[in-house]
Amino acid sequence: MRPSDIRRRLFTGTFLCSVCLWQMPAFAAVDPASQTTANTGPAKPTTKTTSKMASSSGSEAIVVTGLSRRQLAQRAPVSVSIFSQQTLKTANVQNPYDLLALAPNVSIVQGQSAGSSFATIRGISQVRNGESPFAVVVDGVQQMDYRQFTQDLFDVSQIEVLRGPQGDLWGRNAIGGAIIINTEQGSNVTKANVLGGFGNGDDARVNLGASGPIVKDRVFYDMAFSEHSFGGLIPNAYLQQSADYLNEYGGRAHVRTVLLPELTADFRVGFDETRGGAAYYEYQPTKFIPGTCFLDASDPFGGPAPNANSISTHVCSNNRGLNTRDIRNASFTLTYDLPFATVRNVAGWVKINEYSGLDQFPYTASYDVDGVDGGQTQWTTITSWEDDLRISSSGHTRLRWMLGGYYLDRRDYLSTTVSDDTGQGVYRVSTTPVTASANPTTSFLGNSDHDQDFALYGHLSYDILKSLTGDFGYRYDWNNLNQYIDPISTSGVPAGCTESSGTACHRSIWFGHGQPKVSLSWLPLSNVTLYADYGIGFRSGHFNQPGTAQAAHLPGVADTAQAESAQTVEAGVKGRFFDDRLTAEGSVFRTWDRNPFYFLFVGALGAQILVNIDQVVLTGGELQLNYKLLPGLDVFANAGYTNSRINRFTFNPNDVGNWAPYVPNFTADVGLQYRRPITQTLAFFGRFDAEFKGKQYWDPENSTARRSFELYNLNFGVESVDRRWSASIYMKNMANYRYAQEFVDGGFVLPAEPRMVGGQIAFKY
Repeated sequence: MRPSDIRRRLFTGTFLCSVCLWQMPAFAAVDPASQTTANTGPAKPTTKTTSKMASSSGSEAIVVTGLSRRQLAQRAPVSVSIFSQQTLKTANVQNPYDLLALAPNVSIVQGQSAGSSFATIRGISQVRNGESPFAVVVDGVQQMDYRQFTQDLFDVSQIEVLRGPQGDLWGRNAIGGAIIINTEQGSNVTKANVLGGFGNGDDARVNLGASGPIVKDRVFYDMAFSEHSFGGLIPNAYLQQSADYLNEYGGRAHVRTVLLPELTADFRVGFDETRGGAAYYEYQPTKFIPGTCFLDASDPFGGPAPNANSISTHVCSNNRGLNTRDIRNASFTLTYDLPFATVRNVAGWVKINEYSGLDQFPYTASYDVDGVDGGQTQWTTITSWEDDLRISSSGHTRLRWMLGGYYLDRRDYLSTTVSDDTGQGVYRVSTTPVTASANPTTSFLGNSDHDQDFALYGHLSYDILKSLTGDFGYRYDWNNLNQYIDPISTSGVPAGCTESSGTACHRSIWFGHGQPKVSLSWLPLSNVTLYADYGIGFRSGHFNQPGTAQAAHLPGVADTAQAESAQTVEAGVKGRFFDDRLTAEGSVFRTWDRNPFYFLFVGALGAQILVNIDQVVLTGGELQLNYKLLPGLDVFANAGYTNSRINRFTFNPNDVGNWAPYVPNFTADVGLQYRRPITQTLAFFGRFDAEFKGKQYWDPENSTARRSFELYNLNFGVESVDRRWSASIYMKNMANYRYAQEFVDGGFVLPAEPRMVGGQIAFKY
C-alpha cells in the first residue's frame, strides 16, 4: 500500500472515530484524574496512586506526569504518546531514535556527532547547534543542553511525548512539546535486572540495574549501568575501516531519603562516555577518478547534481572521523508537603565536553585540492546549572494552582577549525591552533558564551462544572546572551579585540517572551474527552560564531539569529470503547511559527550558521488507535500529518509558498503486537511494525526532496509467564532500505544505518 493510501485511510478513520464518540453509549467510568495531586516529579513508590488511577473495571490506567498535575492519559487535554516499560521492551526501544519513530508527527535526524542530532515535532525543527524544540525532563529534572538527549535509554519505566507548546511549564525550549522520561525507582522491595544483547556489525550491549531499600521506609536507592559497543556497518572504502563505529557507556545512581514524614530529599548523579565515528558524509558534486576514492583533478566538482535520494554504499575520506562526548550530571531535589501545598526545589548541574575531528569536504582520499579537503575539528565544553522552585496546591479542590521560578546559568567555549592535510592525520584542537607541520591549523574560530535564563511562571486549573475544566498557565522568560570572541580567531575579530583588551571582544543581547497557554477539557460522556487549547511557545535566539556570517556572503545571514515564537491552536478528542478494547485519540492543530531556524554550512571554513525564515504556517493533526483484536493481540496505528508552508521570507521572496525545510509531511507507525502464554510457565511475545516517513525537503528553495518510504521492523521472543526472564530476536529496516539520514543544502549526505539484526537475553531478580 502506498503512503498516500495509508494517509487517506487513517485520516478518514479520524472522522469516523469522532462520529463514534457521539454514537456509542457510555461505558464504565474512569476515576477522574483531574482530582489528583499536582505533578511534583516521579511518584513515590506506593500503590495508592496506582489504585486511584485505575479504571472501575480494574484495568491499569496510564498516567501523564508531565503536566501541571498528574492526570489519566484519556482525560489529559494534550496530544500525547505514552510508552510503558513493557511497550518499550516489545518495540525494542534502545535509544531516542527508536523512541521517536513510534510517535506521530515527531522525527529525529542523526547529525555529525553524538551530540549534534536534531529533532522535529509538529513542524517545529531543531537545527545543528540550535536548541531543541522540546523540553526533556528525566525524573522531574530538566535537561539543560540538547547534547544530553541522545544518550542510550535503559532501566526506564515510562516515557511521554507531549505535542504542542509546553513552555508555560517547561520554559523557552518547549516550543513544540516536551518529553518526560521516568526511570525505575527504589522501594522497599529489592530488585535487580540484567540484559545482554548482540547484533550484526559487531554490536554488543549490556544493561544492569538494581534498586531497593537502604533503610526500610526511610532510605531507598536505585542505580543502573549500560555499555554499548558497535563495530559499524558503513564502510570507508579507502581506509578499509567502518565509518560509523561507536562505543558508549554510562550510568546513574539515585538515593531518596524520607527525612521527615513531610520532607523528602533526592540526590542523583550520572555520567555518559561516547567514542565513535563523526561526520561520515558524502559530497555529491564530487567527481571521482572511476573506481577510486580520489578526485578527478581536471574537474573535481563536476559530479552529479545534489539529490536527496542518491545514497552511496560507502564513504571515501582519507581521515577516519572521531567523535568523543563526556557528560557528567548531578541534581538535588527537596520536596516539602505543607497542609495546603507542596514545595519542591530542584537544583541541577551538568558538564559536557564534545570533540569531533574529521576530513574536510569533499571527504575524499585526496587532500589539499583547491584549498579544500584538508582536516576539520570542532570542540566544545559546557558547564550549566539550574534551579527550579515550584509551589503547588494540594488536595482535591475545584481550584488548583502552581507558582514557580527558574534560573539557568550556562557557560561554554566553542572552537571550529580547518587544517592543512598532509596525510598524517587530524590533530585534536581545543582552545589553541596547531602549529605542527604535520597538520597545521589554517582557520580557527573560537568563542566563549555565557547565557542566563530567568523565568517566572504560574498555572491555574478550575473545575467549572463536574465535567468541564479550564486551565490557564503563563510563563515569562528573560534570556541574556553574552559572547566573548577569542582574539586569536583567524576571522571575525572586531577592531580593538586583543588578548590584553577584551572589551571589544564582547557582544551581548537580551531576548524575552511571554508564554501563555489556555485550555478547556470537557467530558460529554464518561469514556470521552474533548479538549481545545491555545498557546504561545518561545525559543531563544542564537549568536553565530564570529566570522561565519561574513564568510557565507549570502542574503539573510547575520551574526545573530533572532528568537523564535510560535502560536498554536489545537483541538482534540479521546475515547475508550467496547469495554476498553479500543483506545482512540485524534487532534488537529494550526501553528504560526515566526523566525524558525534554518541551517547553512560553508565547507571551506567548516562554518555552521543559523538563519531565520520570517514565518512558516504549519497545519496538521495526529491519530492514535489501539484495538485489542483478540486476547493478547493488539493492532495499532499512530499517524501524523503536517502541511508546512513558508508564508514570508524577506531575503528570498521566491521561496514563499514552498515547504519548510526539515518537516516530513507524514509520519506513521502501524502494526500489531502479541503477548500470550503458550504453556503454564512460558509465554510468546512479538511485534511487527511499519514506519512510514513522508516526503521531506531540506532547504527553503525545495531544491531536492527525500521521497517517502517505509521501514519494516520485527521483534519476537519468549519469556517466563512471571516475566523474570526473556529471550528475543529483532530486525530493524528488514528490507535494507538505503536512505539519507541527513541532507545538507549543496549535496552533503549522511547515510542512515542499513539493516540491523540481533538478539537480547534479559533476567530480573
